[in-house]
Amino acid sequence: MTEEAPHYLGHRQRLRERLLKGGPDALADYELLELLLFPAQPRKEMKPLAKRLIDRFGGFADVLAADPADLAKVPGIGAAAIATLKTVQASALRLTRQPIEGRTVISSWDRLIEYCQASMALSRREEFRVLYLDRKNALIADEVQQRGTVDHVPVYPREVVRRALEVGASALIVVHNHPSGDPTPSQADIDMTRQIKEAGAALGITLHDHVIVGRGSHASLRSLGLI
Repeated sequence: MTEEAPHYLGHRQRLRERLLKGGPDALADYELLELLLFPAQPRKEMKPLAKRLIDRFGGFADVLAADPADLAKVPGIGAAAIATLKTVQASALRLTRQPIEGRTVISSWDRLIEYCQASMALSRREEFRVLYLDRKNALIADEVQQRGTVDHVPVYPREVVRRALEVGASALIVVHNHPSGDPTPSQADIDMTRQIKEAGAALGITLHDHVIVGRGSHASLRSLGLI
């Protein structure tokens, strides 16, 4: 007697066919997660895990952006599945970053904002990122300098400027996120920005802007007249 194939194998094939025929919009968030997770756990049904992930984090993008330590707390997930999710996130970030690499960042502002939103907006902790630019405002380096808590990240203006000198930058754009979703700058944000600007100006390094990203929105301190 031949062993009957697991019922979820047919389900997987149907999901693949729907994706190829209808595109990603033909699948719900949890179904797209199922497709991603199949190779990580090929002998298990992935629908329950995919739904637990959506319930825990809120949406497809939120699952990809989740910290690995938080993902590991979800019952049924393993190291291979976590690695798969983070690989997909890294791939998406490279796609959004590519249009600004080696180009004048100031003239690619919309693409820059898309990249910052993709890389930081869904983080549950504050992160402080610095984009280091050359004399033509092309990107030299993109670095997350600090990671903090849900409502605070320590920033050291001297370290920002010191690193600019190390990479030979002539200008900076600093970016951080507000996990609350509201990108409105606080007084502490404004004060820190002015400290970075003053420290850089003393060494001939220009601070172009400080961008704060939230869910689906952002604030530019330069546009607000705060720099």
